Amino acid sequence: MSDVAGQVREEPLDARAEARRRAALAQIRQYGDPALRLRAREVESFDRELERLVGRMTALMEGANGVGLAGNQVGVLQRVIVARPDPDAPPIALVNPQIVERDSCLELDDEGCLSLQGVLVPVERSHAVRVDARDVDGKDLTLELEGLGARVLQHEIDHLDGVLIVDRTTDEARREALAVLRPRIVLA
Repeated sequence: MSDVAGQVREEPLDARAEARRRAALAQIRQYGDPALRLRAREVESFDRELERLVGRMTALMEGANGVGLAGNQVGVLQRVIVARPDPDAPPIALVNPQIVERDSCLELDDEGCLSLQGVLVPVERSHAVRVDARDVDGKDLTLELEGLGARVLQHEIDHLDGVLIVDRTTDEARREALAVLRPRIVLA
C-alpha cells in the first residue's frame, strides 16, 4: 500500500529490501537542499543522456519504494518525472509535463514525500487532471488520470516548480512538519 500520493509504499521490508531502500534514499535530495526549491528547465535534447537519467530515476524511485520522483529530487534541474500512477502498471517517464486541465472537484488527503522523510501532511488536490508531456523519445503524450494517479502527477509536477507539500498544507500541519524536518542539535 502506498501513502496517498505520496511517494512511499508502506509494506514490510526484509533486511535486503530495507538496505536497498536506504541506499536509494541516500541519493535523493532531502528537505533543505536548494535544488528542491528551484524551477526546473525544459528538456530540449531527447538523447541517450535523458534515457540514462530516466533509468536512474526509475531505479531510485523503485528502490526507495516510491510512487514518483522528479528531476529536482536527484539534483537535476530538468523537467523530468518518473511515476507509477497505476500500481498495477509499469512506471512511466514524463518529460516537460504540464497540467492542461484540472477537475474542479478537490480532495483532501495525506501525502508523504521521498524528500521529506518522516512527514505526512494533508494536501488538497484536484481529483482528476489531464497532463500533456513527451516521452523519452520526444513523442507527444497525454494522460488523463483521477484519484491517486492524478495526485501523484500533481505532486511531482509541483516539485518541478520548486513547490513542496509543506507549501500546500495547513498552517498547523506545516508547523508540525517543519518541527520534524528541523535539524536537531544534540548537546553532549
